[in-house]
Formats: sequence, C-alpha cells, structure tokens
Amino acid sequence: MNIQELLNKTDRFAANAGCQITEVDTQHAVAEMTVSNDHLNGGNVCQGGALFTLADLAIAALMNSQGQLTFGINNSIMFVSSAQLGDKLRAEAVFVSDHRKIPAVEVQVTNQEGRLICHVTGMGYRKTIPLPTE
Repeated sequence: MNIQELLNKTDRFAANAGCQITEVDTQHAVAEMTVSNDHLNGGNVCQGGALFTLADLAIAALMNSQGQLTFGINNSIMFVSSAQLGDKLRAEAVFVSDHRKIPAVEVQVTNQEGRLICHVTGMGYRKTIPLPTE
C-alpha cells in the first residue's frame, strides 16, 4: 500500500472531515476537500479548523512520504481569505527543508479559482521507526 492509500485509510479524523490525499511523492503532496455545510462556522464561511485539518493532512503525507514515522511539532496558519460553501480546496505541501530529523514544510491552500485561502508552515520530528501500515 502506498503512502496516499495508507493515510487516506488510517487518518480517520481527516477522512471524517472530508479531506483526501490526491497526490504524493517525495517532493510535494496534495490534499483536497470540498467545503460542505458541515465545515461552516457561525459567520457562514469555512471554519479555520477545517482548513487546518486539510493542510495538516498534506503536511503528514509529505513528511511521511519516505516511510519513516513523522509527527508534527510546530505549525502556524495565516488566514488570507474566506472559503465558501461549495469551494473545492487544494492544499499543496512542499519542503522548505527535508532534514533527516526535523523537516519543515510550507502549504498553500487555494480554492478552485486559484485564490489563496490560507498559508501554513509546519515542522515535524522524524522518528527512527517505520510508518505503521495499519
């Protein structure tokens, strides 16, 4: 099972939030989500936690793409514009530094028109054990 299939199966929180990995290799990862009624906050726009979950899934896919278990240790999110009901969101993660122990990643979440919704940075800690397969 490749990393895309594995994380789409085992990351139950992201799956329940409607997020899915659509691309992953050793240089970038993409996760996608369509904003549904369940993602809306009291202001009738996509809740920040839903955006973070989408970005975090792309980060996890990229940081774990080499098969070594990697956990997030620091993340920062900057909201640029609101996502609306029905928006098709794409989170693309790329390495800033693919350090053997503490990788750093940058994510841009955009909508179907390419408009930047939020920018996320993340750091991880790579363990010396393989990524669980179940």
